[in-house]
Amino acid sequence: MTDNVIVFDVEGMTCAACATRIERVLTKQDGVEQAVVNFASGEAKVYGSVVVPGLEAAVEKIGYNIHERADEDDRPDIVARYEVEQQDQWRRFLGAAVLSVPLIALAMFFPMHATWNGWVQFALSTPVVFWFGRQFHTAAWKQARSLGANMDTLVSLGTLSAYIYSVWALLTHNPIFFETAGAIIAFILLGKYFEARAKGRASAAVTKLLELGAREARILRDGEETTVPIDQLRVGDVMVIRPGEKIPTDGTVTDGYSSIDESMLTGESVPVDKHTGDIVFGATINQQGLLRVEATATGRDTALHQIARLVEDAQASKAPVQHLADRVSSVFVPIVVVIAIVTLVAWLVIGDDLSNAVKAAVAVLIIACPCALGLATPTAIMVGSGRGAEFGIIFKGADVFERTSHIDTVLFDKTGTLTRGHMTLTRVFGDPIVVQRAASVEAGSGHPIAQAIVLGAEERDIPLFPVSEFSDMPGRGVVGTVDNTEVVVGRPLLLQELGLEVQAYHQDELTTYETFGSTAVMVGWDGLSRGVLGIADSLRETSETAVAGLHALGVDVAMVTGDNHATARSIAKEVGIDRVRAGVLPGGKDTEVQSLQAEGRTVAFVGDGINDAPALTRADMGMAVGTGTDIAIEAGDVILMSGDPTLALTAIRLGRRTFTVIKQNLFWAFFYNAAMIPLAALGYLNPMFASAAMAFSSVSVVTNSLRLRRFA
Repeated sequence: MTDNVIVFDVEGMTCAACATRIERVLTKQDGVEQAVVNFASGEAKVYGSVVVPGLEAAVEKIGYNIHERADEDDRPDIVARYEVEQQDQWRRFLGAAVLSVPLIALAMFFPMHATWNGWVQFALSTPVVFWFGRQFHTAAWKQARSLGANMDTLVSLGTLSAYIYSVWALLTHNPIFFETAGAIIAFILLGKYFEARAKGRASAAVTKLLELGAREARILRDGEETTVPIDQLRVGDVMVIRPGEKIPTDGTVTDGYSSIDESMLTGESVPVDKHTGDIVFGATINQQGLLRVEATATGRDTALHQIARLVEDAQASKAPVQHLADRVSSVFVPIVVVIAIVTLVAWLVIGDDLSNAVKAAVAVLIIACPCALGLATPTAIMVGSGRGAEFGIIFKGADVFERTSHIDTVLFDKTGTLTRGHMTLTRVFGDPIVVQRAASVEAGSGHPIAQAIVLGAEERDIPLFPVSEFSDMPGRGVVGTVDNTEVVVGRPLLLQELGLEVQAYHQDELTTYETFGSTAVMVGWDGLSRGVLGIADSLRETSETAVAGLHALGVDVAMVTGDNHATARSIAKEVGIDRVRAGVLPGGKDTEVQSLQAEGRTVAFVGDGINDAPALTRADMGMAVGTGTDIAIEAGDVILMSGDPTLALTAIRLGRRTFTVIKQNLFWAFFYNAAMIPLAALGYLNPMFASAAMAFSSVSVVTNSLRLRRFA
């Protein structure tokens, strides 16, 4: 599919069926490769080489309006739009209710044969049907002009049938039921109000994300600090961020040191240390030191906006199960109209009076509104993807939720996923002075092992000594003079070459460290080895929890790594993984995914590196760690914004829970219509109660989806 995409704002949609209809029309236009219409956000995305006026004209023919959005970032405030809709529907409902309550009272508690009663009911019901309920008739007329129909068609037909029959009955002194028309409008308007309220809450995820960004930036210009609105910030500007302030946009630290709260982006509560040269992200919070940061991205190019765009795309996309609902909805309305006509005729044929026949037909029209069917999948996906974003999990499409239910094996890359991806000092055999002297000497080396030893000393609050006569011997170790003592750090062979005796128990300890997967070095001075240091890529604290949680879900866990067998087996044993593949070349990870799939397994692969991209693409579901490379992230179906492996567990749990809610919604929507239409046709369901039940069904589907907001 081409990357050429045009975003439109859509006006006139009243239900999910409207979005499906517009989508179908857009897809048929010349040059359109794909069209995605999001009822919740009121926007359409059209992919391909297209002529905008032609698309606008095609949509206008079926009763809707679309307008090209000049700037993709100039998106409407969805939550604010639904707040306006809530207020509008509430005012309409109140007006309809004020007139419908006495209307119902007149029908139930006063003599129906009294002429004054009928005319008062006529006076009360007319504004309800034609003023407060005009939105349904207007939408139905638009549909009829293009030979279409949706739920508004059913509401309009039902209420107008009840109203027109009652006018005729009033003039001919037959039983009337103006109250049915009024009550239907009132109940459905109340349902519309609750629906708008619920959808506004479900749509809040993207808006909340974008609201996290800073409004202003303090930048250096001509050596002076000046504050500018965020939209005036440019790539290359140097920002000054004080403790407690939000970082205005993505950038690179040019000066300073601090801890950054990135929880809004990654879901991890532990602050991340940032030094000169490190990347920072907009909307994260500087906690301690003063930072100078050069802006590297602004506006839609920032990580925050890219995440929001991914969430929007996921909310607009459709799970495969939704296509069935769309097909049913597209033919449902015409079938219901036919059923209503057959019901009317059948009642008259069996000799019943016209009023009962009309009541049954109207009840069929009302109870069959497929609104709940259209809302079943989109609302669950909206809430599920929004909740995922709060955890730091980005689902790239609605189909991912469905796929999580089939995952039976999770294959983890080791480095940077189950482990931290950098060397740390994990084992010390000897007195603290061993670490102190070794770190003092290693401070002069840039080797990862040296950096791990120096960092290990810092973490243990061990001060370093000045070093003289430093010598780096690549592949063997380092030598330096500390406090007038020559200290050797490296392989046992280096110590022996320099005349130091390697004590047997030190050699045994070094062998033990290496057996358990650590890189080990010896430290010696004054003719003897004095201690052993073990350096390893340490496990993340939550790796064991993630593996145990996946096992509890009935998911098998395997690990693949290019590391040696000893290290891999040690890591696997520690976290509880049974299946290990070590010493794997970059292409071998893809092969391992294929091997598992050949066994009949449905595989999710979790990785973060460039060499993980083939496996992420090959897997049934690729989970890319967001702290990894852009290539890996692009290849994944799910983005885990932090390196915490429990996010993989949470993603599968949330995906499965969301798909369960979708299935529940669809079941109840289908069951509701299947069960209620026959009851309405047989006369067991009064149109007034049918309208209340129909409104309740739509609200119940949205409410069921909103339960995902409490997922933990």
